This record gives sequence, structure tokens and C-alpha cells, in this order.
Amino acid sequence: MATLWSAVALITIAIVISALYRQGAERSFNHLLHAQLFNVINSITIGDDGNLNGSPELGDLKFSQPATGFYWLVEPLGSFASVRLTSTSLGVNSLPVPSVAEIPFDENYERFYELRDYAGNRLRVDETEVVLDNSDQAARFRVTGNLNELEGEIARFERRLYIALAVFGIVGLALNAFGILSGLRPLKDAKQALERIRAGAANELEGNFPREILPLVNEVNALIDSNRRIVDRARMQVGNLAHSLKTPIAVLINEARTLPPEQGQLVRSQTDAMQAQVTSYLNRARIAAQQGSVLARCEVAPVLERMVRVMRKLNPATEFTLHIDPPGLMLALEAQDLEETVGNLLENAARYAEGRVSVSAVAEGSQEPAADGTRRHLVMVTVEDDGPGLEPHQAAEAMKRGRRLDETRPGSGLGLSIVKEISLEYQGSFELDRSRMGGLRARLLLPGVTRETQRG
Repeated sequence: MATLWSAVALITIAIVISALYRQGAERSFNHLLHAQLFNVINSITIGDDGNLNGSPELGDLKFSQPATGFYWLVEPLGSFASVRLTSTSLGVNSLPVPSVAEIPFDENYERFYELRDYAGNRLRVDETEVVLDNSDQAARFRVTGNLNELEGEIARFERRLYIALAVFGIVGLALNAFGILSGLRPLKDAKQALERIRAGAANELEGNFPREILPLVNEVNALIDSNRRIVDRARMQVGNLAHSLKTPIAVLINEARTLPPEQGQLVRSQTDAMQAQVTSYLNRARIAAQQGSVLARCEVAPVLERMVRVMRKLNPATEFTLHIDPPGLMLALEAQDLEETVGNLLENAARYAEGRVSVSAVAEGSQEPAADGTRRHLVMVTVEDDGPGLEPHQAAEAMKRGRRLDETRPGSGLGLSIVKEISLEYQGSFELDRSRMGGLRARLLLPGVTRETQRG
């Protein structure tokens, strides 16, 4: 708005100054013609022979050069029989003078009008009539000036004025832009500091900020610290709850061993289901507590490499392959949640695989940038095996809580439902379909964070 107002002001100033200069120049031009007219009047008399006599000296060579547009002319009126007198510049030529009826004299018996001479010059004429002697013999006096020269002078002034104002405006615009960019630079620094926090490269806004935005920086740091304390408190409460439930569940499991086999098996299966459900709901509570945290970040490669290494030791007869693209891929979730989801999938794959299990994490298409400028994308984590696989209706049934398609193998039937719940808590997705290896393919779509946000 300041720049727009400056531009409007400069244009207005240019128009006003041009108009004022034109008015002043035309007024000065008319005054000059008026002065020259009376100089001619004072120089003309009636001679002894009864004719007009005199040779005005107006101090301008243009009145002595032909076709310049600067002329003076004296013509007798009425019965006054005399030859007319003209300047050398006009010679024997005449001017197309309008009648008095068209342009009358003013109260000073003087009139101004414009016309074109024989050379095509645009003229301004100052005319009056004067009685020269006591016999009432009168003559009409005219002095002309070339308006083309006046317009040329005005045009030269306007050109210099516009150039000066344009230079002033460009310099002012550059200074204005510099001031705006310099003034907003601290906000850009704050934005980059926020991006570093979202990327996990910093824990608070760091840098030297001016006092104008320092209160904002302090409030954001206080909000981040409050967020961190809420997450820590939630984790502590989850840990306390898990610890308080651990002992009663262990007691129930031990007591189940003393019961008759049929009853003991029933108690143990229900206790296992209870333990799995407690773990599931505790995880959901923990994830919900930290879901809005800007500090939930983990790198994919170390977590998956560690899990695949463990699975290779536990299943030496199975071949495990791992593929991550691009290197340094990061997810916007806690490492332990990634371990739990992929761990469940790896256990299922290893349990049913005939010899091969494949794990991959690949960056998918970028999402729209967030409001703070952070660039987000999605990561597809895939676990495949070469086992028997599942039909589509079986895959949907397997993800229901507590449902087991194979009762002959150990498990609570909660693993896949836990994976689905964790992925949904992080606004991702989970699906099962047929693998290219012939078995089951589990696909997790999770939110990722690009490392570009760590620059600066």
C-alpha cells in the first residue's frame, strides 16, 4: 500500500507541477507579448508626410528573421491613409486575423487569440488599437509569438521532470523494498527455526531476534516446552499404569498353571488377550498424547535394519531382504511405534513364510506444503512373504480385533488390529493384499518428513 500510494503521489505531483509550469509559462509568454506590444506602440508615430513612421527595437533577432513566428504589425484604421509597418520577419506577408465580432476586445481594449502564419507556425497574437494624434487617426497594433517554441520549452521541462521523478520513484521503491525485506527477515529466520524444530534438528526457536518479535519467540518456546512436558507426563503415566498392571497379570498367569489343563488353558488365553489389549490401549493413549507434538520423528533405516537383523537370528532358515529409498528417510512418528507395527508384520511374515521375506520403505508422492512451509510426504512401508497368503475376505477378517484365522499357531489375534490402530492414529493407512512373491503383502502408509526442512 505504501508503494502504491507513493506511485499515485508521484504521478499526481508530476501532473500538478506540469500544469502549474504550463500556466506560468503561458502567463509569462503573454506578459512578454504585452510588453513588446507597448514597446511597438511607443516606437510608432505619424510623420510629417502623414504616414506611419518608426522602427521598433524589441531586442530579439527573431523579429528580423523570416518565418520565425515572431512578428509585429501596425495597420492604419478608418480614413487614415498610410502604408502599414511590419517587422522584417513578416515582410510583405499577411496574417489571417479573425474579426472583432469573433474575438472581441476586453475591458483594456486588448485581445489575445491564436492563428497560423504563412509558414505554418502556430502563433499567439496580442492586439490593440491606439489613437496616435489629436486628429483621431488610429492604428491597430499586433505582436505575435511562436507557440511551438513555448510548447517545446514546456515539453523539455516535463521530460526532465518525469525523468527526475521516475529516478526518485525507482530509488524510493528500492529503498522501500529493502526496508520491507529487512524488516521481515527476522520472521523468515523464525520460520526457518520452526522448520528445524519440525525436522527434529532443534528443540526450541534459536537465534538472535529483534525485540519486536522476541515476545512471539518466547511464547512459541513456552508452548513447545509445555507440549514436551505434557508428552513426558503422559509417558510417565503410561509407564506407571503398565507397571501397576504387570504384576496382577503375571499372578494370573502363574495361578493358571495350577488349574486343571482345560481351565488353565482358558485362563491363560484370556490373560494373554487382556495383556495384549492393555498394551494396545496404552499405546493408543501414548500416541494420542504425542500426536500433536512437533518432536515425534524417527529415521527409518536404523529401526528397520535392527529389526531385520533380529529376525534373521530368530529365523535362520528364512531369507530377509531390506530396501529403503531414498536413504535417510524419516517418519513423523515415534521409533517405538514403528518398531511395534513393523515388528508385528515381520512376526506374521516369518511365521507363514516358506523361505523369503521382503521389507521395503519408499517415499511416495509429496503432499501439499503445510501452512508453516514444511514440506511433507508419505512413506510406504511394505512387508511381503512367499507363504500361502490370504484371500480378500480373509484379509478383512484378519484385521478385526481378536480374530485368528489359524488357531493351531500361537498368538492373541490382536497383532494386525494393533498395526491398523497405530497407523490410523498417525493419520496413515494399512491394507493387506496378494504379494508378487505369492504370499501376503502388508502395506503401511505413514506420514514422512523430508530432510530439506533441516537446512538453514
